[in-house]
Amino acid sequence: MEDAQLWMDKGIDFVAEYGPKVLGAILIYIIGSWVIGKIIGAARKMMAKGTYEESLQKFLLNLASWALKVLLIIIVISTLGVDVTTFAAVIAAAGLAIGLALQGSLANFAGGVLIMIFKPYKIGDLIEAQGVLGVVKEIEIFTTKLVTPENKLAIVPNGAMGNGNIINYTAEGKIRVDTTIGIGYDEDIKKAKEVLLEVLTSNPQVLKDPAPSVNVSELADSSVNFAVRPFCRPEDYWDVYFATYEGCKLALDKAGIEIPYPHAVEIQKKG
Repeated sequence: MEDAQLWMDKGIDFVAEYGPKVLGAILIYIIGSWVIGKIIGAARKMMAKGTYEESLQKFLLNLASWALKVLLIIIVISTLGVDVTTFAAVIAAAGLAIGLALQGSLANFAGGVLIMIFKPYKIGDLIEAQGVLGVVKEIEIFTTKLVTPENKLAIVPNGAMGNGNIINYTAEGKIRVDTTIGIGYDEDIKKAKEVLLEVLTSNPQVLKDPAPSVNVSELADSSVNFAVRPFCRPEDYWDVYFATYEGCKLALDKAGIEIPYPHAVEIQKKG
């Protein structure tokens, strides 16, 4: 009987000492979980109204949810009277070790987040970055996928994309096609300009605004060079580029205007 009474007294003391803490911890956990749910729900609605990429939304929401849950667990453990200093130190050390091990991946992740937030380019844009020219196919958390003019898939780390120079050919909605056409020194410059300009204005893919231009750009060793510069939509770039060279050659031939070529080399071949 005395032993039973002793254990009962200890049980009563234990409940008296730890009962309020346990109840408080449970109450904090329930309220905290409810608050976290509300915060994540509000953040989800805010992101849905914005222009955040879906992949970025999911990642950020999951990251915020786990961070808040870890914080809640630490608060609950602290409420029970457990010293969380050591626990927090272990978490910090583990986080540092993981961060060092995944340094490159974290840089790519940070770059991906910046790209998705500031949007220097979007899917379908023609861009040039890290020595690669191509159309953006996918923007992921860690990498950006580009399709090159040769129809090759280039995968570029977002860390480099976020910290490097990016040329977006699509952003302004129109792009200038730079080509150079040369004629002989004995040819009529004004007539050649009219012929070349006619080639540009007759191409339906060449924009009228800004207007195409043809100007003498260089007096070279064996030719007078024209800067032939039509504007077009980014998606029409290569069509206009190739059509300009072909059309100019055919039009100059028809007009009897000579396009110089290395005669010395030709003479050596005949000899």
